[in-house]
Amino acid sequence: MYLLAICDDDKSELVKTEQYLKTWQKSHRDYDFKIESFEYAQELLLRVRNQEYTPDLLLMDIYMPDITGIEVAKELRQMGSTVPIVFLTASADYALEAFGVEAFQYLVKPVTEKELFPVLDKILANMEKRRKQYVLFRMDGRSHRIAIKDIVCCEAQGKSQKLTFADNTSGQLRMTMGEIFGVLSSYRQFTRVGASYILNLEHINSLNGQEVCLDTGRSIYLPRGAYQPLREQYFNYYCESEPGEEYF
Repeated sequence: MYLLAICDDDKSELVKTEQYLKTWQKSHRDYDFKIESFEYAQELLLRVRNQEYTPDLLLMDIYMPDITGIEVAKELRQMGSTVPIVFLTASADYALEAFGVEAFQYLVKPVTEKELFPVLDKILANMEKRRKQYVLFRMDGRSHRIAIKDIVCCEAQGKSQKLTFADNTSGQLRMTMGEIFGVLSSYRQFTRVGASYILNLEHINSLNGQEVCLDTGRSIYLPRGAYQPLREQYFNYYCESEPGEEYF
């Protein structure tokens, strides 16, 4: 599901923009969208700050009471949000500032479907490409979007499994190892090692018959019989060799 946010203090503009999104959505029926409107920018910022809401796209006015759309965008960027922002505004006065906060597009009202829909199509294509590089896990009581490249390994610990990241932080997942591997197995860099580990081949520095050395400095002892299939997967991944080829 993609979360689409609209922020505008003018209620009639909120309704109009939401209708545009619903019309655009009809031509993208293969995708699941949820549209949420915010009449008050501070409400949007609070929910993002509290990690209660992470929009995938933000359509926002610039001229709002108490805080401008540019200031909202700056706060979002300071919080680490990379959400694509499309400014819909009555004036071109803030165009340069908009690109200073990495806005995706700046459209002057009244905005037409002909102007808006190609922008939405381009953003959707980018989101699809970016989404393939992330997974969503509920970890430590919150939903987290996690970059595939940052996952080093997953370790079985009974009912709650431990997910370790490239910066040596970790989190707990209340899922089975089978469920977790079901999510990660569509990415060819992940492999199961025995019943206790899922490893990201990108983070393996070296391996031998006894252990795997990860680029985080950690070593994992291999269970009996795990070395040969892991070695083949590791070299096939990096060298695109045929299965069963001898390397040593």
